[in-house]
Amino acid sequence: MKYQGNNPKRRIATWGYFTARELAAFAGQARYVGSALHKTKPANYGLSPPTSPRPSKSLCDSVRVVPKAEAKKLLASGFAKGLVSSHRQGRLNLPKFVWAVDDAGEVYEAKLGADGKNYHGYRLGYDEKSMRKWVKREWNNRAN
Repeated sequence: MKYQGNNPKRRIATWGYFTARELAAFAGQARYVGSALHKTKPANYGLSPPTSPRPSKSLCDSVRVVPKAEAKKLLASGFAKGLVSSHRQGRLNLPKFVWAVDDAGEVYEAKLGADGKNYHGYRLGYDEKSMRKWVKREWNNRAN
């Protein structure tokens, strides 16, 4: 049974929902910028302020620092595998969410910002066991 969660915008689109051409177009339009709200270490993001973690926010660097180049690569990988939400928004009509798994098996979620073009990401916490499991299963099942 697929994990559905309580937020319909935060569901992974079924395989084939978007064509390879659409996914490539999304990847070409999207930008990864990061967010100080999800950082305890500034790394190479150039954010101002460099960090400003909020207690209610997931931290992308709670396990390790993820350099900006790697975060961009994870975002591109999520698009390539079609691990995106079917819900789209903003002037570019990009998927609201994109998911990826790093080489260590950590699950990350990128969320489209209010500007409709820039994504920020964070590691899904262990308290989101069902969502982490669902993303990993889809990640492993989808061709690249």
